[in-house]
Amino acid sequence: MTSSFPGVAVVCNDTGSRDQAAQVARRLECPLLMGVEPKDVHDLDFTLVCDAQGLSVQQTGAKAPGPVRAEFASGSVDHRRKFGGGKGQMIAKAVGIKAGIYPHIVDLTAGLGRDAFVLASLGSRLTMVERSPLVHLLLEDGLRRGCMAAHDPELRAILSRMELVHMDGADYVQQLTEAPDVIYLDPMFPERQKSAEVKKEMRAFHQLVGKDEDADTLLVAALDKARYRVVVKRSRKAPFLAGREPSYQLAGKTSRFDVYALCKFPESLGSTEPSADS
Repeated sequence: MTSSFPGVAVVCNDTGSRDQAAQVARRLECPLLMGVEPKDVHDLDFTLVCDAQGLSVQQTGAKAPGPVRAEFASGSVDHRRKFGGGKGQMIAKAVGIKAGIYPHIVDLTAGLGRDAFVLASLGSRLTMVERSPLVHLLLEDGLRRGCMAAHDPELRAILSRMELVHMDGADYVQQLTEAPDVIYLDPMFPERQKSAEVKKEMRAFHQLVGKDEDADTLLVAALDKARYRVVVKRSRKAPFLAGREPSYQLAGKTSRFDVYALCKFPESLGSTEPSADS
């Protein structure tokens, strides 16, 4: 078998997850290993682990950092949903979310879906576009597990506003027949991989997935298709994409949002009303 991801194998030691593991291995055209621990796999760089906690990427080796998964029902993402500051968050201001304004947002570089989840929790409808088949599988699994959180109707409502598309971002933009309100970009770059603020496990994940070489092209295409604005998330000192200066910026300690304002938002937009906890 010629793997789509050389140096990666699917590992499963949970009997209840074997069918999912076999399906993942087929979709990625990767070997399937049963009865081994990821830390004991020495001839591969990464494993994709299927277990009761869901699907995760795990770097191999005894001192490897922890697993990376798309998580919407617990952890830091869920904490941010409950205590993150609602519409006062910088990302919300960047995309234009406020009372009565809930734009449809296309996230062209979805990654693990963390920013998309925050924006959906504030009331917007999100279309997450992800080109990597491996990352798409992680997102798919995270959404599935989140929807199984039957005890949390608010979480299910948020996830119902999140659509996942497996497609190259540039191809997706070209085939659009209706302009989304906002297009959001958070391209992966080497300088972010080396940042001291990025956890070891995320640096390993970036190493596996690679960088977005076509980010400049994506911005140009997005500016041609978005209705109201394009928003680019960047490291604080990174240059502008495609040399295009934004209309304005919102900057934090380590990152910033470059906002390209194309048209003024109407007085009301979108019909979704987020929960009172947002």
